[in-house]
Amino acid sequence: MAAGKEIRGKIKSVENTRKITKAMEMVAASKMRKAQERMRAARPYAERVRQITGNLSRANPEYTHPFMQHNDAKSAGFVVVTTDKGLCGGLNTNVLRVVTQKLRDVQAQGMKAQTVAIGNKGLGFLNRIGAQVVSSVTALGDTPHLDRLIGPVKVLLDAYTEGRVNSVYLCYTRFINTMKQEAVLVQLLPLNADTLHDGAGGRDWDYIYEPDAPSVIDELLLRYIEAQVYQAVAENMASEQSARMVAMKAATDNAGSVIGELKLVYNKTRQAAITKELSEIVAGAAAV
Repeated sequence: MAAGKEIRGKIKSVENTRKITKAMEMVAASKMRKAQERMRAARPYAERVRQITGNLSRANPEYTHPFMQHNDAKSAGFVVVTTDKGLCGGLNTNVLRVVTQKLRDVQAQGMKAQTVAIGNKGLGFLNRIGAQVVSSVTALGDTPHLDRLIGPVKVLLDAYTEGRVNSVYLCYTRFINTMKQEAVLVQLLPLNADTLHDGAGGRDWDYIYEPDAPSVIDELLLRYIEAQVYQAVAENMASEQSARMVAMKAATDNAGSVIGELKLVYNKTRQAAITKELSEIVAGAAAV
C-alpha cells in the first residue's frame, strides 16, 4: 500500500491548501467591502472638484496654469498603480500590459519615459524591464493615505512644470463590479479645459477671488491632481480585494475537485490491492 499511502499524503496536502485559500477568500471578502465603501465615498469629492476646476478654468481664460500648457519635451511620465501583494488573478498583469504597450508607443516616437511606481508589483516590473523609476511608494496597507502619495507623484508634477516631460499618464485598475475590473490609462497632464468642464453643466460661472485668481486656481488644480491619484489608488485597492476573493474562491473550488479525484484514485488503488490479495489467497488454497 505504498502507493495508497502516497495518495493519502497528497489528499492531506491539498486539504491543507484548501483551508488556506478558504481563509484568504473570507479575509478578502471582508476587506473588499471596506475598500468599496472607501472608494465610493471618494468618488463624489473627485467629481465635484473636477467640475469646480472646469468652471474656474473657463471663468479665467486670461490665466493659464502650467498644468494646462503644452511643451515640447522629449520625455513622458507615467504613474503606475499596482498592488503590493499577489494572489489576485490577472489584475496586475492586465494593467502592466497596458503600460508596456504605451511605453512602446512612446519609445517609437523617439521619446523617453519617467515612471512613478505605486505598489510593489509595479516597482518590480518596471525595474525588470529597465524603465527609469524616479520615485516609488510601497507597503500602503489596506488604507491609502494621501500624504504618502503626494511626495512620489510631485516628482513628475515638478518635472512637467519645469518642462522636462510633455505629458503625464495615470495607469490603474478601475473597479466596475465584484466580478469585473478594467485596466485603464488616462492622461493626467496636460489638463484640458473642455475635458474638465465636461459634465459640469452648460452655464458659465463668474467668481470673486481672494486673494487673486492665480492663487486660487493654482491650489485647486493641485488638489484636483491629488484627488485623481487618490481615487485611482482607492479604485485599485477595491479591485485588488475583489480579484483576490474571486481567485481564492476558484482555488478553493479547484482544490475540492482535486481532492475528489485523488480519493477516487485512492479507492481504486485500495480496491485493486484487496482484489490482488484475495486472488493470491485463493490461488494458494487451490494449490494446497
